[in-house]
Amino acid sequence: MASFSRLKPYSLPLVTIKPAYPPQVALRNMVKKRLDYQQLVLNCATPQFAQLVGIKLHMIQRNIIVRSEIVASSAGSSDDSSNALADSHLISRIRGVCFYLATAVIAVPLFIGMAFLHPFILLFDHYRRRAHHFIAKVWASFTIWPFYKFKIEGLENLPLNTTPCVYVSNHQSFLDIYTLLTLGRCFKFISKTSIFVYPIIGWAMFLMGVIPLRRMDSRSQLDCLKRCIDLVTKGASVFFFPEGTRSKDGKLGAFKKGAFSVAAKTGAPIVPITLLGTGKLMPAGKEGIINSGSVKIIIHKPIEGINAEALCNEARNVIAESLLMHGYGVH
Repeated sequence: MASFSRLKPYSLPLVTIKPAYPPQVALRNMVKKRLDYQQLVLNCATPQFAQLVGIKLHMIQRNIIVRSEIVASSAGSSDDSSNALADSHLISRIRGVCFYLATAVIAVPLFIGMAFLHPFILLFDHYRRRAHHFIAKVWASFTIWPFYKFKIEGLENLPLNTTPCVYVSNHQSFLDIYTLLTLGRCFKFISKTSIFVYPIIGWAMFLMGVIPLRRMDSRSQLDCLKRCIDLVTKGASVFFFPEGTRSKDGKLGAFKKGAFSVAAKTGAPIVPITLLGTGKLMPAGKEGIINSGSVKIIIHKPIEGINAEALCNEARNVIAESLLMHGYGVH
């Protein structure tokens, strides 16, 4: 008995538990390791040893029952949340597939009509191409109608279709183009040259007079600005995303001055537009899904001036203020 009293209590080595996500996983791991240790004491320890280390067997049994329930509860909630997330993601993917199917099905007959009208458009409405833009509005409206609703605020600030303007907007998603086309204004977008090779959609963009741009090519950028100035001078409107690309985190980025140089040189007003919600429906880099939600378009009062930098700062401040008011971030 004397030799037994000199024995040191058995103890397991400490194990560092790294945090896991979701938090229920870390809780379940901690409780499981504690239960393993207590079960080892129950199975292997003699009554004298249990008394020596100060463990009361009836308390251990109670802890095992209670903590087992905690593990089961946390595991159940974690599994439920994982299943719900997987189901939601699957639904978003199905909606994405249906969206592109609707885009293609609606675009084919409308493109045929656009191609038939194109020779007449070149003769009688070469720069604005109002018939083509009306077809694009019909296409965009019917495409997005089953998938999300949108609301327009400040429609009274939208200039007449006959007024040449420079429109600028924040850029959150691939859906921005669809949403803006529903405004029914004859503005020319600037798009990457690679988009023009897409069947139907790319060809329709060519017929509408969308301006091609090769990124990272300074000569292409200069030609693009010259073409924009020429279009505005001849009565057409142009549309810029001054950030240059879609926001990866939903926050407003820095503005480039190209659009505002066009406005300053031609005297055309700048029309700032804020888009809300498109980035949540189809985040940048996740063009294969469409989440549920709605979109809001805010059209701000036109801005006029002859200083490109001042126009840039004022337009960005207007859009940034609107984004901040609706809970979005700004860099």
